[in-house]
Parts: sequence; C-alpha cells; structure tokens
Amino acid sequence: MDNKVYLLALHSIDGLGPIRLKAILDYFKDPKLAWEADGLEFSKIGIPKNVVELLVQRRKKLEPLTFAQLIKDARIDWLTILDGGYPKLLSQIYDPPSVLYYKGDVNILNTKSVAIVGTRKITNYGKAITEQFTKTLASAGLTIVSGLARGVDSYAHWAAINAGGQTVAVLGGGLNNIFPPENIGLAQKIADGSGIVISEFPPDSPSLAGNFPARNRIISGLSLATLVIEAAEDSGSLITARLALEQGREVFAVPGPVTSALSKGPIDLIKEGATPVFDPKEILEQLGIKGRKQATGDRLAHETNLTEEEKAILKALENETLHIDEIGRKIDFPSGKLAAFLLKMEIAGLVQNLGCGNYCSNMR
Repeated sequence: MDNKVYLLALHSIDGLGPIRLKAILDYFKDPKLAWEADGLEFSKIGIPKNVVELLVQRRKKLEPLTFAQLIKDARIDWLTILDGGYPKLLSQIYDPPSVLYYKGDVNILNTKSVAIVGTRKITNYGKAITEQFTKTLASAGLTIVSGLARGVDSYAHWAAINAGGQTVAVLGGGLNNIFPPENIGLAQKIADGSGIVISEFPPDSPSLAGNFPARNRIISGLSLATLVIEAAEDSGSLITARLALEQGREVFAVPGPVTSALSKGPIDLIKEGATPVFDPKEILEQLGIKGRKQATGDRLAHETNLTEEEKAILKALENETLHIDEIGRKIDFPSGKLAAFLLKMEIAGLVQNLGCGNYCSNMR
C-alpha cells in the first residue's frame, strides 16, 4: 500500500467532498502530509472549522493502513483521482470523485459507454424498449452504465449481460450495503465477470436518498451519452440527464405513450434539448459507432421464411405491446395455436415475452 491510503482516510470524513479534497490535494500535494498536518493548515484553504474538528477527532481513532486493509479484506479495491487508470471521461466533470471503490474489472471504466436510466416503476412498454435498446448498444460494443435501482436500471444491466456485453453499476451507498437487497445477486453477477460495481461512498455507507444526486453525476460522467426510458416529471433519472447536459454529453430520450405519466419526463427533456430517438441505431449513428448490420443464425433464416400466421402476428405487434388474448382477437386466431406460434417466434428472436402474457415485436 502507498500514500494513497491516506486519501482513503481523508475521504472517509463527513464534510470532505470532492471539491474540498481537491483543494486539500492541491495545497498539500501528498495525502500523507495532509493527514498529518496541523488543523490550522486546513483553515488556510477554506475548510470549515467543524470539518477540521471532525478530521482531528478522526485521526485519533483511525489508522489509515489498518483502514485500507479492512477494505481489502472485504475484497473491495479502490481507484483514486491520483491514479493513471482513473476514467478519463469522469475526470473531465466539475467535481470528479476523489476515490472510487469497486468490485470487478476496473479497465471497463475507460471503455466507450452509454448510460441507460429511467423509472423504478417500469411498464411492459419500458421493459420492451429497455431490452431492445440495451441489446443493440451492448452488441455494438458499448458498455452500459446504470444505477442498479429497481426498474429500468435493473433491466438495462440484465439486458447487457444477456447480450454478452459489459455493464457498470454505480451505487448510492457503500459496496457492503447493496441496495435494493433483491439486486445483491445482480451486483455479484456484474462483479464476477460482466462488468464492475462502483461507489464513491466508503464500503459501509448506507444508501441514503441524499446520496443519489451525487451518484447520478458519476453515471452521466462516465458516459458518452445518457438515454432516458420512461420517467415521471419528478424522476431522479431526469437529474442524471440534466447533469449529462451540463457536462456537455449527449442526451437521448425515448418518447412514450401520451396516456402514460411516465412519458412526461422524456418529453420535458426533449423540450430542454435532448434528442428524441425511436431506434437504438440512431444513437449509434450519433456517436459514430457501427452496429451489427444484420441478424444472424436462426432469426435471419426465419425472417426470410415467415408463415402467413407469423406475418399476421408481427403486423399486430408492429406498433404496440399486446396481451396474447388481444393478439388473438386482432388476428382471429385460437389461443392454444397462437401460444405455440409465439413460443416458436420467441425462440427465433422475432418477438419478446414480457411476462404475464404480454408480447412485443423485436423487428425494428
């Protein structure tokens, strides 16, 4: 371990955020010198008295090398702003985190990435859109960044993994306190080979509501662009998008049904300058990235030899997500026979089963 363990110790003190830590590093040059400095020295660079007092008290109880070893023992690594491998895009934002704790492949943080965010109350429409956009972007080699939250975030992470891509999960708490708890398995899956789980909060920090705006700036800061899929007008994902705009990054929004309250967020973003998108290829074109030009394997063979029944099913699903009963009514087809066709088409990649008998077309 080197002198950067003293930066971990400083970073653990409440009130020393990225701006103040940058001022400390600029002044002292060496985090060890900063940790051992007289409290009066901190006052010279504008650190508030109450924070200096916390620092002085913290030094009496915490030994930096021991603190760092405890983090290592939890199989958590860290990356500091002083390290050469610190993500380049993230370093360009106004307030880059001084320390990133992580589990997984740290090299992924310097790959071309797109953030995908949205509502926790995801609809069948949102599931279909998230699956389609994530699969295309991940298959084109883009890393998918999101926040491990319920809803769009979770679907985006899983879709990236299922497409054989990479994903970054940015937490609003420490790595020892994964939230929500039902995503502990997803976080482990990501860390074990599908990407990286990161946080700027010390490992034992709880996931507090006040942490999430700070978390969101990292999501957008790591990414070339942010895509918003379904969001209410007060959604936290809109904070991520607006931060991306402030950071000079591209922002894309998928328009939704006008009858849905979750379409309000994307519409507001479009009014503010976000680019509306209807196909993931539009994002690839905007970013100058080549996607896969054609389908492969069974799907390609099947597309060129559709039965009349399959054509009718795809026609019914052309512009909307439907329940199997609605599809049957639209094309006047017996439900038992329709289920067999849908299963065959799902295996071929022509349609997607969204659960509870709901289907959408994958033919975009």
